[in-house]
Amino acid sequence: MNRFKWYEAKSVEDALEQVNSTVSNEVASRTGNAAVFKAGGTDLLDLMKEGLVEPKTIVHIGNIPGMREITADLDESVRIGANVTLAEIEEHAYIRDRYLALHQAVASAATPQLRNMATIGGNLAQRTRCWYFRSIDHKCLRKGGDTCFARRGENENHAIMNNGTCVSVHASSVSTALMAFDAEVIITDGKGEEKRVPMEEFFVSPGEDATTENILRANEIITGVYLPPVKDSRKSYYIKQGPRKSYDWSIADVAVVMEMQGSKCTEARVVLGAAAPTPLRSRPAERTLTGKQVSASVAVEAATAAMERARPLSQNAYKIPLFEAIIREAIMEIV
Repeated sequence: MNRFKWYEAKSVEDALEQVNSTVSNEVASRTGNAAVFKAGGTDLLDLMKEGLVEPKTIVHIGNIPGMREITADLDESVRIGANVTLAEIEEHAYIRDRYLALHQAVASAATPQLRNMATIGGNLAQRTRCWYFRSIDHKCLRKGGDTCFARRGENENHAIMNNGTCVSVHASSVSTALMAFDAEVIITDGKGEEKRVPMEEFFVSPGEDATTENILRANEIITGVYLPPVKDSRKSYYIKQGPRKSYDWSIADVAVVMEMQGSKCTEARVVLGAAAPTPLRSRPAERTLTGKQVSASVAVEAATAAMERARPLSQNAYKIPLFEAIIREAIMEIV
């Protein structure tokens, strides 16, 4: 790990004045002069230990006032500050009661020790865990190269959908649940202007830009996450499947949110994680569920529809029946 300077940011404005790059930009360009953000640091420090990024300055944003709060508005929407840890979200009673799938997602992320450090903002902005990306010996597409080594290499954990270029999958399983609740990422720029970006627009596909996973620029910072209010009739469930029964990266996860009238689904969100390079809404599955009396046979139809566009690689076809199984289970847990 390289030597670096440490800067303790006192405010969002102060932090934005100090940074000059994003971690994604520095991994691809390796300028050696970067000043980048750190909150919990669970991903940045890994990248530094792996030799993939060598920032000259780390701008610590973990103690900025107002960014470590969970607040509910009068309309019962929720704002989660970017520096709120996954453990704090897991323990929040209102989120557990109203946004069950999100509670389940954060509770299954990483280990308890990491959840005590990892922030929601950092979780959304983290880089892929593809082993070729994490290897300093492979200059892949994500690092500004011209080759996706996983496409013809070891790809058992990789994408089965939208995998025409880079076949890595996004590491944030929490984003799967957030997208199912139509959450928005709150971003503040260097002028102090705040915008809310839907989760689907926050993530960037490799076809658009393989060197980054999100829209963040060097003069922008995540300051929070907005959760729209939910009715009592909105039910949800989340399931994560790892390679073994331990705290591990997801090889398949799903969040299902349904508006229910008795056993009839009037609106649905089905979001898949570790299926594609970005978290992926399955609109075929949603159309299958909407307007139906939900039963085991309808759950099978929805799960099948979710996988109709899957194009597995040489070693990950097992993901198709795995996804079908957890999608069916999540739907049936709601009804």
